[in-house]
This record gives sequence, C-alpha cells and structure tokens, in this order.
Amino acid sequence: MNPLGRRCATAVVAVAAVAVAMTGCAPGSPTATSTFELYFLGGQSNMDGYGYVDELPDQLRGEADRVMIFTGLSALDDDPAGGIGVWEPLRPGYGTGFRTDGTANQIADRFGPELMFGRTIGNLKPQSRIAIVKYSMGGTGLAAGVGYGSWDPDYADGEGLNQYDHALTTIRNALSVADIDGDGKADRLGPAGIVWMQGEADAYDSEESADAYEENLERMMNLLRSALRIDDLPVVIGKITDSGMAEDGSVMDYIDAVQSAQEAFTSRDKCATLVTITEEISYLDDGWHYDTDGYLRLGTAFARAAMELEQACGPG
Repeated sequence: MNPLGRRCATAVVAVAAVAVAMTGCAPGSPTATSTFELYFLGGQSNMDGYGYVDELPDQLRGEADRVMIFTGLSALDDDPAGGIGVWEPLRPGYGTGFRTDGTANQIADRFGPELMFGRTIGNLKPQSRIAIVKYSMGGTGLAAGVGYGSWDPDYADGEGLNQYDHALTTIRNALSVADIDGDGKADRLGPAGIVWMQGEADAYDSEESADAYEENLERMMNLLRSALRIDDLPVVIGKITDSGMAEDGSVMDYIDAVQSAQEAFTSRDKCATLVTITEEISYLDDGWHYDTDGYLRLGTAFARAAMELEQACGPG
C-alpha cells in the first residue's frame, strides 16, 4: 500500500525507528521475549471517554489481567508534548482529564471504550497478552481546519504538528519501550487491529467537511495501517449518532453524510467493519458524550467486532 500525503515518509520513519521494539530484539534487552497483540485506539472525545469511574461496579475497578495500555497525551496542534506517555496495566481512568508527563500517569475520574475493549478482548483471547495504544483528542476532525485540531496529514499550521503527528508520536513512544510490562523480558508487539471512534466534528462543521469524510477516513485508516506496517490490518469503526439534544432536533446538521461515508468505507474494505451499538446507547446531558453504561457497551462491542473481523480477515 502506498499511503497518501506529505507525511507518508514520516510514518515510515516513525515505524523504522521502533522496528527493533516490535520484533522484541531491542539492543541490550534480554533474549527471552513475551508476545503482545497490539491494538491502536484513536479518534475524538467519544474515544477519550466520559464514563464515570465512580459509577463502575467493583469488579471493573481493578487492573485487568494480561492487558497493558499506553495512552498518549492529548494535545492541541503544534504542542510538542502530544503523544508522550507511560505503559501501565489497564484500569479505569484513561478518559477525559487523563494526564501524563511521560514518566508517570495521572489517572482521571473518567474512562472510555478502552476499559471494556481491553477486558473483553482479553477474555476472548485467554492465551494472549494484549497491548493497547491509545491517542485521541476531543473535538478534532479529519478535514483540514475543522474543530480543535486536525488529523489531515497535509494540514500544517504554526510548527506543523497536528493530530496525525501526535498519533504517530504516540505509536513511536509506545513501541520504543522494550519491556512494556516490566517483567525483565523483551516484548514482541504484533499489531492486531485499529479501533476508530470519530466523525462528530466533521459532521458538525460544514457540508464540505462531511462530504469529504469518506475519502479522508479511508486515507487515515490506510496511513495508520502503514504506520503499523500491515496493509490489511483489521479496522473497527464506531458509527457516530446524534443525541437530538438541540432545538431543531439535530446536534450535527451534516451527520447523514458522515454516517453514509462510514458505511461506504466499511462495506468496501473487506478488513473493516462498522459497530452500530451507538444507535442504542444513551447520552449525558451535554448532548455529545455517552453515559457510563454506553462506554461499557461500546468497548465490549468494539472487542467482539475486532475478534470477528480478525477471524474473517486476519491480523496481517
């Protein structure tokens, strides 16, 4: 696959810099290796997550067995800190408000789809170790100049860093760690899938950004596949929906075009699938973000869809 855009070379360089970590042969690392199946989770605020940790049942409050997570710091375009992070066992608290200085994480009181995604995919693969790399930023769009930041690989303002760059930095930082679980063994990270929850900003901004979404979505998924070095890596897309919490009954005036684009992309790409559980889950009063139960259901649906897609398409 030949990814498009001015940062195609950047994606290749980012991966080349961490190739030894992906193969578990980092210089100076132990010869014994542990293997993890790697999933990249990306998007905007409903990937960030607004579920309340204090509303979780006791059985979901502790660390997940055999699941590690690296959450890259969310940052505006041009912020050089975007994508820094630290590997930790998966637990609640990687939602909106999560912070990190690259040496220690500050867990938030919110969580997102990653919580039940990691727990569910771990249960579905009882013999596997799971590694989640997450980068998301609320209010960001695929089209240039949309929202609070842009994922468009060709869009550069100021210092030229945008959300796509932050995602690549997150991947590079995550994969540069030879021993992600600290057990003294070098870790081999094998990309297994991408989960994407985004599109609200493009559906809200303009008819132009919504009409361009199908092309932009396909381009971004292919760029992320390239960054993870598997052309047909399974991709799970979360369908965006409208809460209807607006005076005219529609929060996003151009949502139909974005929904159609999501359906078209996943129908055309044999290694992509659309998760539609979002049609059934409830929103917080802000009209944009799902409630606690919604994120639990969404993460579970993402994991089941990823598993089904891997069986049909394969992770590589």
